[in-house]
Amino acid sequence: MRSTTITRTRRATSASEGPRLNRRNRAVAVGAALATVALVATACGNKAQPPGEGGDYPKGPVTVTAPAEPGSGWDTTARAMTEALQKDDIVTSPLPVQNKPGGTGCSWITSMMQQEKGKDDQIAITSLASQTMKARGLCEYGPQDTTLIATLYVEDFMVVTPEDGDFKDLDALVKALKDDPQKVTVAAAGDDTLPFALFAKEAGIDPADINFVNYDGGGEQTTAMLNGDAKVAIAGMSEFRSVLEAGDITPLVTFAEKPLAAPFDDVPTAKDAGYDVTLGNWRGVFGPAEMPDEAVDYWAKALEDMSKSDTWQDTLEKNQWASEFSTGDDAQTYVDEAAKTVEEGVKETDLGNSK
Repeated sequence: MRSTTITRTRRATSASEGPRLNRRNRAVAVGAALATVALVATACGNKAQPPGEGGDYPKGPVTVTAPAEPGSGWDTTARAMTEALQKDDIVTSPLPVQNKPGGTGCSWITSMMQQEKGKDDQIAITSLASQTMKARGLCEYGPQDTTLIATLYVEDFMVVTPEDGDFKDLDALVKALKDDPQKVTVAAAGDDTLPFALFAKEAGIDPADINFVNYDGGGEQTTAMLNGDAKVAIAGMSEFRSVLEAGDITPLVTFAEKPLAAPFDDVPTAKDAGYDVTLGNWRGVFGPAEMPDEAVDYWAKALEDMSKSDTWQDTLEKNQWASEFSTGDDAQTYVDEAAKTVEEGVKETDLGNSK
């Protein structure tokens, strides 16, 4: 399958290269990496007033939507983004955050493509999740189809289990999956099925046998584990950060290219454990279909300014998010190539709408 590797050393790559094919010992590495991006806010000759310089837009509040429950990666991103934009006076208009869960983002992305079409008072968070949903045939739209405004960062996936659960390490989990995968309930949002399925295949387990149960984000997944409804869960690390720090759950593995920073530096990567799977979850911002150019340009500039702010840089460090900021054609190329990679991953693991 087509593959890319997300690294934290940010290898030199142009946006036009896209993901690279890499088959080695049935290795699977999925994600999207762009190390050097041009931070372009607008096309020449069609430039809106930058934030804070007296332009007509926005004329009122702009709603920021996290298309999942509180505690999800989308929710964390939406709230961190609005905090950075307003704390540093990049955007002075009100930015209310709303949660619109449903179908791992499919419900809201559909609304943005249809009911919200042409509006300028809505932006939303998107990610690999929506690309996986489209590739699996579970949603008509993916972020590659939307009014894409910017990519923000990449987060590594992590598999966790209750602190007092059945699995003390990754070997115990793999053994249980091989013995009877139906007994290992895996809490996973729509996007999270793909990395776990790739890991299962690399471990010699048929991904079709994995007992996935869908939850809309890390908050719901954590509740399911602590209630005994799930044995393990997979999501971006930041979605589990508070319960990890509280000691309620234990990390078993990450799909990072390199070990995470402290306090998670002792968590093995799948590659170090002998399973050549690396995957990062990119997240970004999109607007309604046919969003006016003035609004698109405004938000591209505002988010570019935010990406350089101390507040946002602190957020990236706290959550161990790797910055992957891009706008315009660079962002579209990034997301289009990621979509192709996801489609190939879905085919390789036989994850379809019947799964």
